[in-house]
Amino acid sequence: MAITEHRDIEKGDNKGLEDLIEPLVDGKPGSKNVDDCEEEIEQQSGSIVMVVLSTAVAVCGSLEFGSCVGYSAPVQNDISVDLNLSVAEYSLFGSIVTIGAMIGAVTSGRIADTIGRKGAMALSAVFCIAGWLAIFFTMGSLLLDMGRFFTGYGIGIFSFVVPIYIAEIAPKNLRGGLTTLNQLMIVTGSSISFLLGTVVSWRTLALTGLVPCILLLVGLLFIPESPRWLAKVGRKVEFEDSLRRLRGAKANILAEAEEIHETILTLQSLPKARLLDLIDAKYIKAVIIAVGLMVCQQSGGINGIGFYASETFQTAGLASGKAGTVAYALIQIPVTMLGVVLMDKSGRRALLLVSSSGTFLGSFLTGTSFFFKGQAIFLEWVPLLAVSGVLIFIASFSIGMGAVPWLIMSEIFPLHIKGAAGSVAVLVNWFGAWVVSYSFNFLINWSPAGTFWLFSGFSVLTVIFVAKLVPETKGKSLEEIQLYINK
Repeated sequence: MAITEHRDIEKGDNKGLEDLIEPLVDGKPGSKNVDDCEEEIEQQSGSIVMVVLSTAVAVCGSLEFGSCVGYSAPVQNDISVDLNLSVAEYSLFGSIVTIGAMIGAVTSGRIADTIGRKGAMALSAVFCIAGWLAIFFTMGSLLLDMGRFFTGYGIGIFSFVVPIYIAEIAPKNLRGGLTTLNQLMIVTGSSISFLLGTVVSWRTLALTGLVPCILLLVGLLFIPESPRWLAKVGRKVEFEDSLRRLRGAKANILAEAEEIHETILTLQSLPKARLLDLIDAKYIKAVIIAVGLMVCQQSGGINGIGFYASETFQTAGLASGKAGTVAYALIQIPVTMLGVVLMDKSGRRALLLVSSSGTFLGSFLTGTSFFFKGQAIFLEWVPLLAVSGVLIFIASFSIGMGAVPWLIMSEIFPLHIKGAAGSVAVLVNWFGAWVVSYSFNFLINWSPAGTFWLFSGFSVLTVIFVAKLVPETKGKSLEEIQLYINK
């Protein structure tokens, strides 16, 4: 599951705004000659290094996110045997990460506004480290669940602060490409967990989850804080220093500094939205679209299939779930990269329609394989159908339903209600993730075929929902999107 910006990042108190009435950076823009242009190119090359380094450090949080989400799939059988866990106990372990993430996501905005973007990332890493160590040392279900909850809380904060930090430090011409690294690294982390889980024990795999956290904590010592956050809290000298480190020591940062200053003042002057405002006729359709897409994303079964992939393959009749799990891991990264490329070429709606049609096909094939197994017919086809169905499902999900709902959500809300509306949407998403991941094992015990056919039915409803209600936002300004939604 992939999670992107979901609330108004500028919402906060007015501390320090009085100091921002004066220009943030002293200086006057001047004319440029050929020598100035050559010097600017050299400065931009130098500044890109710091931006890329800062982004690389931040996406260690995304890598940790993926590692945590992918942890439960390859280790289900080993943990259940070693700790003598029942289906209910393992389902709680697999799903409690989403409860922690839900709480982390809700509190992340206030945390990031209070202690800064770097501080929030450091806090997230500490929670994840505590969680992984608890899992590693556990001898029973209580400490196991506590560790899983802590890692969930940590990645809930990461899900908000990482894309925010990248968006705030990146220059306009690099912002889009660098922000997509967040989703790519989440998928990469999940795939690495899937692959390592086939060759190491579950305790060792827990220790590998410490690596992104350690890299992040060390890297934070060498990168600047978000200049936008520094400006918002009135730390003028540190703001200038941070912006210069990101843009180059000799760069003319006056124009960008003034733009940040004006943006902050504008956002602070907007009315603060309440939850009741979301049912206003001007916003209700956008809320229905955003929340509906989150429901569609989770009801297709991604967190059940992803969290328990290895067990699904074994239930289908494979001698070992490891081969299917490896294939699952390897297919995610290239397909996600393809989705990133196609997003601004084919459009959001087209990707959603293709993606949800593919998840229908994948779930239907997997359900059919279990039906054949239950009826003791075409048994030689059962493993092939099951693996093919799951791989079609994850490839289809990765190309559209994984990232596009979050992108559309960030595009359809007016700025002053984005915080409240985004919070509702992300809560719905995490709650849906918990329902699916907790109930999946019970549903499989009830009827494997029925479970996947149920998911395929929700995919059909997703196709209808997208076709009827979701607008195409590619290439449209916020004002154009608002006019289209409310017409």
